[in-house]
Amino acid sequence: MKKIIIIPAYNEEENIEKTVTAIKQNAKGFDYVIINDCSIDRTRKICEKNGYNIVNLPINLGIGGAVQTGYKYAYAYGYDVAVQVDGDGQHDPEFLDKMAQYLMEHELDMVIGSRFIEKKGFQSSSTRRIGIKFFTCLIKMMTGKTITDPTSGLRMVGRNAMGLFANDYPRDYPEPESVVAILRRKMKVEEIPVVMKEREGGVSSISLKKSVYYMIKVPLAILIERIRKY
Repeated sequence: MKKIIIIPAYNEEENIEKTVTAIKQNAKGFDYVIINDCSIDRTRKICEKNGYNIVNLPINLGIGGAVQTGYKYAYAYGYDVAVQVDGDGQHDPEFLDKMAQYLMEHELDMVIGSRFIEKKGFQSSSTRRIGIKFFTCLIKMMTGKTITDPTSGLRMVGRNAMGLFANDYPRDYPEPESVVAILRRKMKVEEIPVVMKEREGGVSSISLKKSVYYMIKVPLAILIERIRKY
């Protein structure tokens, strides 16, 4: 099985070396590619100085475009499994072998690493947890499936889902929308418990203003996805 880690990175100069070092130490069966989303800090210089495998986007595409680029890369190079690991160091690569084993043993299309099954480690802010519960309820209503951590960026997919996402992936705040897209196509999605870390450096891309936009845009996108015909 060819396995690859997709690392979307925008202005992660404080975290990218630690992220790649942790991957090399704890996910030795995986290749990786960093998708540098036109960072304006030293992210690109750090990656190139260290000889990291990197794709530099010429313009900023946002998280959805960066992750889709990673899926395009993975699909084109014949990988069987692809997993998103954020460049901010919150996702622990120690869980990746367990996720890959679970994906293959249960013949799944997607495995999501959920921080809310065992409720260990960093649990996000109370405000964001309210939003996460809202999306859990909305996805349950739209698909019949309970996803405890629908905004988790730690998600692993097989070849079929990889091909789907390489061709069509939500542009911004893609996690809840992409889960619905998978479930609507009768693909199999499960979660396993993971422990996430709090961001150690840099600034989150989700500001208060963007959070308001997020809570309006994503439910509308999920509703549209629900009525789409394939």
